[in-house]
Amino acid sequence: MTAPLLPTLTLTLTLRASGPLAELDGPTRRAIVDRSSTTDTTVRNRTTAIIARVRAEGDAALFAFARDFDRVELPAIEVPRSAWNAALAALDPELRRVLERSARNIAAVHEAFRPVATECSPEPGVRVGRRPDPLARVGIYAPGGRASYPSSLLMGAIPARVAGVGEVIVCSPPGPDGLPSPVVLAAAALAGVDRVFALGGAGAIAAMAIGTATVPRVDRIMGPGNAFVAEAKLQLVADVAIDSPAGPSELLILADHTANPAALARELMAQAEHDPDAAVIAVLVGSPDHVGALAGALEVEVLAQLAQAPRAQIVREALAARGAIVSVRTVADGVAFANEWAAEHLLLVVADPVRAATLAALRSAGTIFVGESSSVAFGDYMTGANHVLPTAGAGRSYSGLSTLDFVRWTTWQEVSPTAADSLSRDVGLFADAEGLPAHAAAARAWSVSARNVNV
Repeated sequence: MTAPLLPTLTLTLTLRASGPLAELDGPTRRAIVDRSSTTDTTVRNRTTAIIARVRAEGDAALFAFARDFDRVELPAIEVPRSAWNAALAALDPELRRVLERSARNIAAVHEAFRPVATECSPEPGVRVGRRPDPLARVGIYAPGGRASYPSSLLMGAIPARVAGVGEVIVCSPPGPDGLPSPVVLAAAALAGVDRVFALGGAGAIAAMAIGTATVPRVDRIMGPGNAFVAEAKLQLVADVAIDSPAGPSELLILADHTANPAALARELMAQAEHDPDAAVIAVLVGSPDHVGALAGALEVEVLAQLAQAPRAQIVREALAARGAIVSVRTVADGVAFANEWAAEHLLLVVADPVRAATLAALRSAGTIFVGESSSVAFGDYMTGANHVLPTAGAGRSYSGLSTLDFVRWTTWQEVSPTAADSLSRDVGLFADAEGLPAHAAAARAWSVSARNVNV
């Protein structure tokens, strides 16, 4: 008697979208393009209440938040410098070497891109200049809790130092011992910050934006965080400047037939493991035959890597909610979609003959990684470029963090007496047209004839 055949179990990859981009229905396309998220009402209301308490109670509210949210009785809000130095001294030597290498590269890159003063003379006797003045004090938020990110501290604090900011303070959530993560404290010591506070969440953002008896008010706040941190930044924009609206991590890959599916799969996995809300999409360019084969191979590679991934469940949730493998016929079509999608990270893997032109045409990404070996992970930690980047389409109007974010620009102008005479008549006419007679009089007073009468 022949044994009955058992059903074959086949693992499949669940994606939010797949297939030719042009053939996606409206709701599916909107689902992968629109990553903006309406803040949960609970998050919004709790953040509003936290900010109000900081305004009303100052330090007392911060101690209460530590008890309520972090389950710790803070001995003090500020972390003594001796604790940073101890954390740095206790740091594993190999990890310290890695952090120091990252810090050097961040400093080198941001030093090369420092803003410089400029001036011009649009007419003889008229000089207009613009100079970058460092901010007096900035605040860096370094996330803690389930994960600590010393890399984000380095990415915020070192460019501030390069730009010449007067004082750099850091807020990071306390652990059970009342101190931020040791590796964050070590990074603070390496980056040369001025003060560190054991504060997390919306309360930390409110303290830096408003100021308390212990925490000084800052001119700008930088650094990633959870939903409460992001919401607090948005609610406090009237009090303090922020870096950019931030959300879950995201990656767009623009690749043609030259790409290695295993390499693309690694990049999708790396970004998807951040958060179930992470958005990752591969846009494959070429003929249906080539693209179909590449898409199939990419799915197989993702499944194979998922089988070994420690954070596989997070990756699966992210792929099902906001993951896509789609195809376009031409590189131009891929560029158009990439500029619409405005990725936080964009990996460009196309053949050399079109790579440079494609790079030049990509205008909306937070940062672009050129070529298969340019893993996003390298930019996250070691190339020196900044990993604090706009998300959720904000790259259409925001840029990644740089020394430009740590200065404000002062414009000055000088008009010689001869140039004042030349400008006086036309400016007077202009002011008359706008119904501003005092402006007109102020200009005409500098004409040679008017000055001779006054003499």
